Amino acid sequence: MMTAMDANDLDANDLGENDKEVPVVYLQDIRRQYHQGETTLTILEGAVLALWAGQSVALVAPSGSGKSTLLHIAGLLEHPDDGEVFVGGLATSGLSDAERTQIRRTDVGFVYQSHRLLPEFTALENVMMPQMIRGLKRSEAAARSRELLAYLGLEERVTHRPAELSGGEQQRVAIARAVANAPRVLFADEPTGNLDPHTADHVFQALMQLVRATGVAMLIATHNMDLAARMDRRVSLEGGRIVERD
Repeated sequence: MMTAMDANDLDANDLGENDKEVPVVYLQDIRRQYHQGETTLTILEGAVLALWAGQSVALVAPSGSGKSTLLHIAGLLEHPDDGEVFVGGLATSGLSDAERTQIRRTDVGFVYQSHRLLPEFTALENVMMPQMIRGLKRSEAAARSRELLAYLGLEERVTHRPAELSGGEQQRVAIARAVANAPRVLFADEPTGNLDPHTADHVFQALMQLVRATGVAMLIATHNMDLAARMDRRVSLEGGRIVERD
């Protein structure tokens, strides 16, 4: 049986859509450069990474090393210059923008350092929004949103707007919104970076609780080594390549 530690040995031919052993997301030989005038910055140089269902992975690397770029490419928000992103065994490079958007709606969730909640809407409405965009009826979206917010300890805060919530509460609402459509994979970019240590630990526990309860794959970019140590795997970016860490 293939395990997460075999990720670098995967081949594109192994990623058939009916293969139950495929990663949720697989990055194959990803390359990305940015051009600033006459200067070329190489951010990713043949990066390979497999994310597996129910597994949490910490991406720990210095600022400017390409962590956010990697997350954006893996989440189909950005195109690589070369290489392939597979989602559930499906190669995505040849998909249209509409098809990529559909995958993001159904299979991908994002949590950012800043919660990015819509300020004019309540916690409940913020969590309902992606479900209604996907086509769920308002009543069904409301019921699922209440369930998610209660699961995250926010049952008494559903009618509060973001300005009426603490930083930790806002991030927990953002987590509920990110998983509202039951995605296959959850990407988080420094989700506890703006929080004090106690609140950061609370938010991290909420993330880990959801991973274990739902079987979602999760990749978190973080500078917090204490939190990274509590995750299933740790990887870093060195010279534009993914390196597994103990």
